[in-house]
Amino acid sequence: MGIWIDTDMGFDDIAAIMVAAHAGLTIDGISLVFGNAPLQQVRRNAAGAASAFVWPFPIHAGRSLPVLGKLETATGILSDQGMPSAGRHLPEAEDAFQSDAFDALCAWLGNGDDATDGARRIMALGPLTNIAAVCLARPDLARKITELTWMGGGLTAGNHTTSAEFNALADPEALGIVLAHGIPLRMVELDLCRKVLCAPDDIVPIRAAGGRNAELLADLLAGFVAIATSRGRPAMALYDAVAAAAFIRPDLVRWQAARIDVEMAGTLTRGRTVVETRLGRGEFNATFGADIDAETARTLILETLQAEASW
Repeated sequence: MGIWIDTDMGFDDIAAIMVAAHAGLTIDGISLVFGNAPLQQVRRNAAGAASAFVWPFPIHAGRSLPVLGKLETATGILSDQGMPSAGRHLPEAEDAFQSDAFDALCAWLGNGDDATDGARRIMALGPLTNIAAVCLARPDLARKITELTWMGGGLTAGNHTTSAEFNALADPEALGIVLAHGIPLRMVELDLCRKVLCAPDDIVPIRAAGGRNAELLADLLAGFVAIATSRGRPAMALYDAVAAAAFIRPDLVRWQAARIDVEMAGTLTRGRTVVETRLGRGEFNATFGADIDAETARTLILETLQAEASW
């Protein structure tokens, strides 16, 4: 079997999808979830990306609201489009997504024979609401997930709030459900992602690559990097693309077993991930990336974007 990608379709999500595709992985399907923007905008971004980059894999619209609580998006940072740009934007394209992500994901998990069809690996790049829905409604199928690599959580602190990383904060109940159901979770958290950086100079070879999407990719990457540089930082973490690098090259990461829980209450602490690595302090239920070969991961991501820009 191929892989499944669950995404809220910002620029780093697009980069992550490209990393997986350029690694030769077969993408059986993509499910969309609210996050970077409300679901309607996420759908527009996905339709535009599929058109611009000629994606052949099916895309399915998923959950528009969290399990509990109000809708939380990252538009305050990422613009109303959920994807800032230094110039060009994704093209307007028809949203032809037919089937529901829940049905499609269940069909994918239930397809074939476990003994002969191998792993069912999912890369999740946004709130875990779609995965939680499967856990609640079809736990028999959720048990077939052999790996869930998720960009989310924070070992030390948050980004959307002092305590919480955005993907965890947007739906902490979904993360709690996934953990409670024993899904084999690999957490690629905030601190790890911040070791893999992209600076303005890294955009130059992408813009110069000469392909039909070179200027588009360069402008989207420049808009993404400007999130950091406009706030006085020299470079931007590549977040979801780092999760993709860890997904296709798990040998680049030092994985550590841990007990991971998520805070679901508290005005200041909701969405905080609590990572316990000490023996005897709780049964380990997940792993997280404790360190990464940052330069190799960075090179892999930027070379993928440059290759895509050269077509």
